[in-house]
Amino acid sequence: MKDIENNKNQPLGEVFGFPIENVTDRAIRYRENKLCPFNNIRFREDWTIISDAANFIFQKKATWTHVGEVRLKDKNGKSAGNIDYVLVSYDDKGRVLDFGSLEVQAVYITGNLTGPFTSYLDDPKPSFSWTQGLKYPKPDYLSSSRKRLIPQIIAKGSILKQWNKKQAVALQTKFFNTLPPLPEFEKSEADFAFFLYDLIPEANGQILSLKLQRVVYTKFANALEQIAKFEAGPIAQFTEILQRKLDTKLSGNADCEILDNIVVE
Repeated sequence: MKDIENNKNQPLGEVFGFPIENVTDRAIRYRENKLCPFNNIRFREDWTIISDAANFIFQKKATWTHVGEVRLKDKNGKSAGNIDYVLVSYDDKGRVLDFGSLEVQAVYITGNLTGPFTSYLDDPKPSFSWTQGLKYPKPDYLSSSRKRLIPQIIAKGSILKQWNKKQAVALQTKFFNTLPPLPEFEKSEADFAFFLYDLIPEANGQILSLKLQRVVYTKFANALEQIAKFEAGPIAQFTEILQRKLDTKLSGNADCEILDNIVVE
């Protein structure tokens, strides 16, 4: 997706794997046949995220591979979710020696992305513009973290931490920048790392490639404490809401929400 905050002309970063400015025969062929060279999953490009994570999880001489979508269960057999990728090191007889996890979190989109996508395919040209459409799409970083990233880290990450296994998370740089500041450690001290990627134009400007921009080495407990913490707003504002609801209830208004058992900690 395009950097919408900085470009309001149209929200399409790529269509079937190529920027709309790319009108080469190859790009046109992919668009006309509705094919994507990345199988519609951009984070898998050249499997860069896998090798980057392995460099953090294992020693340099380790023999390793990866497996995808591995179910993780707690001590009671209840599912904690699937791990996107488990990186596994093994010996010369194929026996598991060690492992670590890699989670990949893209960003939810709000608004209408189907509109500009369909409009462009109806008339594909580099000068395509889509500025007047309703519900202009934009990244929803808040939902992406609170509804997806944080629950995953809490559920799956807690189990992996108890097993003393290293964990990696691949994110877009702007997504990571919306998270609270995290304490950073040396790579050798870290058990948790965020790998930050962006789509960067190649020299000819015709192709975008997934590039690692930065690695944030941290520790699971420290990262979880910051990410899962919701910063409190003014207590006076909440008290004012309570007062209005209480006044409404005491006045006998049957339509008000029932406000009972308020616990103040």
